[in-house]
Amino acid sequence: MFAETEKLFLKPLPDVPVQAATWTRVKVHGNCHVQFEKTYYSAPFRLVHQELFLKATTTTVKLYKDIKLVATHPRLYLAGQRSTVDEHMPPEALAYKMQDPQWCLKQAEDIGADCHRLIRRLFDHKVLDNLRAAQGVIRLGKKYGPARLTAACARALHFDNAKYRTVKSILQQGLDQLPLFEQPNVIPLASAYTGRGRFLRSQVCREGRPL
Repeated sequence: MFAETEKLFLKPLPDVPVQAATWTRVKVHGNCHVQFEKTYYSAPFRLVHQELFLKATTTTVKLYKDIKLVATHPRLYLAGQRSTVDEHMPPEALAYKMQDPQWCLKQAEDIGADCHRLIRRLFDHKVLDNLRAAQGVIRLGKKYGPARLTAACARALHFDNAKYRTVKSILQQGLDQLPLFEQPNVIPLASAYTGRGRFLRSQVCREGRPL
């Protein structure tokens, strides 16, 4: 009876099976990403600190602002994985990404040989970890000029301390303008550290002669 009476009203199944989905509210953090099950998905930077709806299926993650779709990502499953769309990042973040290791090496080569050597030393190990430091060294050239930056890099390399903080400190203290083997003025130590202390009495024997 059911087949006869309802057959005319039944529709064929869709070509793509319906997928079960999980819906939840998420917040866009300051790094332009939301977190879902220990994985991270980017959202447009204009939505930072706002709440979105997240729809997760077995294959995709979609982000909605109210009812408007604002981002689509492939579903991630390994803890710590990150899906980032470049267009979601603010301009300064894109500029940072464009200044890759090859860009840093080219800029350093234009500044001077010692600057180029220091940047290559930074990239000897953990290139991505040292990318920000390399970019910082290049930026110091805009403030202090290529000649002073090259001299500061030479001094840092001489003392086997190829770090951004070292180069910056050398420039701030003006040590790059000293001859490489000339040490800066050293404050003399007090007598308490170099000889007999002020309040230290000499030991004397019973006859009154110093021991």
